[in-house]
Amino acid sequence: MLKLFLGYDPREAIGFHVCVESILRHASQPIEIIPIRGDQRDGTNAFTYARFLVPHLCEYKGGAVFIDGSDMLLREDIVPLAGYACDTSKAVHVVQHHYRTKHPRKYVGTAMEADNRDYPRKNWSSVMVFNCGHAKNRAMHPDSVRELPGAALHQFKWLRQDEIGELPFKWNVLIGEDGEDKECAIAHFTLGIPAFPHYMKCRYADEWFDAAKAMTNEVPQ
Repeated sequence: MLKLFLGYDPREAIGFHVCVESILRHASQPIEIIPIRGDQRDGTNAFTYARFLVPHLCEYKGGAVFIDGSDMLLREDIVPLAGYACDTSKAVHVVQHHYRTKHPRKYVGTAMEADNRDYPRKNWSSVMVFNCGHAKNRAMHPDSVRELPGAALHQFKWLRQDEIGELPFKWNVLIGEDGEDKECAIAHFTLGIPAFPHYMKCRYADEWFDAAKAMTNEVPQ
């Protein structure tokens, strides 16, 4: 069974539940969905650091997937994504974005509004397929995750480049940053979810609202 860890931030709770609805809508097999969050040390969400504990939480065995659950929408079956963990030469697989943001602020108009800074390997860690049993992932334990700076974690400084596998682009399409002609399996509302007024007309917002409506349907009497 696929172990799927979803980032959870209570300030985007509706986004988390919409993401779960979209996952279940397309899933071809049973999935173990595990919410994950941590202390708000810095960064803009409550799972900025907790995501790197996935290998530890899996006891450094098997494969597991992490996605930024609070601001994503699944448009395809997520089960095939887990297959990348079978490549035992890689510690993790990610979509390897190389971009500079078009938007200096994110979460505009909300209490979460913040600078949208550029940095190397930005957004690589928002979708990760871990080979939890890879020897290098043993460096990810509570003490190291607590002590390492965010840049070292989000830029995968504990790994060599050849230990980082590459996922097809469609598994982490950055809405508002990437071209609209791209194939999209995961729509990542990295600037802000459609529930926030500033982003309610962004690409795939209609599908996001459809999923939100589906999860609130009343039970027939």
